[in-house]
Amino acid sequence: MPRRRKPPLPAPRPERVVAFRTGISAENRAAAFLMAKGFRIVTRRWKCPLGEIDIVARRGPLLVFVEVKARVSLEEAAESITLRQQRRIAAAAEVWLADHPDAKIRDIRFDAMLVAPWRFPRHIAAAFET
Repeated sequence: MPRRRKPPLPAPRPERVVAFRTGISAENRAAAFLMAKGFRIVTRRWKCPLGEIDIVARRGPLLVFVEVKARVSLEEAAESITLRQQRRIAAAAEVWLADHPDAKIRDIRFDAMLVAPWRFPRHIAAAFET
């Protein structure tokens, strides 16, 4: 019996393609900025069923979960981090930590990296608590 082929997926909408590329570019800028500040990037775009973490970075015993937001202005980027997103990031961080029990970590922090065109990224340490 021949196998049935699945129909091809529809092409993504152009605005979604632009948003995806903007996000990747912002994450690249944020990662470079963090490395310049002495952080080592552990992973990027880490996903689990509970949420996604844009960047996991480390400097010594400090582990930082970073949410990257790109908007037209740094102020709009700061305002776009919702309480719901904070909860999803915290839940994903718990899963990440459970998956990496051998990491020698003393401190954990949730940071935000705000990115806007023609501006240096703004790193907000301890942007939110869980």
